[in-house]
This record gives sequence, structure tokens and C-alpha cells, in this order.
Amino acid sequence: MSRISGRPVIGTEHLYGLALRTARWRKGSTGVPLLFLNGIGADIAAAAPLLAQIHGREVWTLDMPGVGGSPDAILPYTAPTMAAIVMEIAERFGHSQLDLAGFSWGGALAQQIAVQFPARIRRMVLMATTPSVGAPGIGWAALLDDDMLASGLKLPTATPLGLAYQAMAMAGWTSAAMLPQLKNMPTLILMGRRDGVVPAAHGQAIADLIDGAILEVVPGSHLFPFTHAADTAARISAFLEQPAEATAEQAAA
Repeated sequence: MSRISGRPVIGTEHLYGLALRTARWRKGSTGVPLLFLNGIGADIAAAAPLLAQIHGREVWTLDMPGVGGSPDAILPYTAPTMAAIVMEIAERFGHSQLDLAGFSWGGALAQQIAVQFPARIRRMVLMATTPSVGAPGIGWAALLDDDMLASGLKLPTATPLGLAYQAMAMAGWTSAAMLPQLKNMPTLILMGRRDGVVPAAHGQAIADLIDGAILEVVPGSHLFPFTHAADTAARISAFLEQPAEATAEQAAA
């Protein structure tokens, strides 16, 4: 196994017939922990260069079934089911409240978690994601753009069944009717200026649905959280550490 940036504590959580590999940076740190949910087919090692740079709190993530160090699921799963599984792992870790960040496919799952468990999510960061997975304009061929190829990232790291089940979990999924319920949840939306997979207009659609959400269009294409990891980590940390009053003023500006 290749070394994972930041040397997190690696473990496996067994529940409902699944064995899910987890990684926890700065395990046991005080403050509200941050849960990060990765894109389709991407594993802990891909997220590590970003997550290792978010300091001052525990940061944790996991490999979805059939991805990285997690074996395939026996049966398909739905987005609400996976949301409940992820939050059960959070309970096992002793986290009654979380900050939540999600990238691409993981950003959709983050929205699902926020809607299902709003009392347990303090703040949310959504990156390169959409409120409707089947919406026009999503172009997976753009994953081959020069910026992402030059990054050297090896995505995805999933089995064929793992990829299929992740895709099935979000088939026809949309959060559009649910997001207005999150008007009291501070939300930061980061979208890549040159993202040809999920264009910035999808981030605007989320911002229009969550009252007070902050939208920032940042340099880079779809993988900007990894190709611009230091800048992305700084933006996430600044948002999570802002006093509530400052976040509200920024949203109203």
C-alpha cells in the first residue's frame, strides 16, 4: 500500500454486511470534526493531500464499497441508505455533530446527509457538485482535460462493480425539492472555473436553493480540490472557522 499523506489512523468499520475503510487525521482533536466525502471511484489516498492540510480538527473520510480498501458490496445501495451508514460510523467515532464536505459524487451524498440529519450538521462545503445528477451539462469526458491529466492523479480506484453501485445509488437522484429546508445551515459552494464535468452553473443552482449559501468560483477544472489542494484547504478552513455572525454577513453581501 502506498503511503497516505499526513499519516492518518486507518481502520475498517463493519456494518450491515459492509467493510468500509476509514481514515482519521488528527484523531481525537478538539472542535467539530470534518467529514469529507469523495468523488465517484476515488479513494482515501486521492483525498489525502487535501485533507492532510486542514488543521485544527479531526478530519475523516472513508472508501465507498468497491473503492480503494473497501471490498465490493454484496447488493446495491441507495443514497439515503449510504447516508445513514456514514452517520452511524460518525456515531461510532463519538461525533454527535459534524462539519461536512463533499466533492462531486460525494457532494451529492453530502446534500443527502444534510437533509436526512440536519441537526447533526453544523456547516457544509460542497465542491464541484450538482443538485441533480441527471441534469444536462454534466460531461464526464472532460475528466480527460489537460489540467487533470497533468495532475498525475490516478482516478478512479474502484472495481467495476463498485463504480456501478455508486452510479446506481445516484441514478435519478435530485436534492432540488429538499435543499430549501437547509436555510439555517451555513453552506459554502466551491466550483471550478474551467470545470467541464460539472460546470459552475450547477453550483449556482444549489446556491439558489439554499437561502444564505455562499458561492465561490475558483481556479481549476473538476479536480480543483486536489490540483489546487492548498488553496482549497485554506478556503475550507476559513469558512469553518468563521464566527456565525461573519458567515451570515458574507451570505447577505
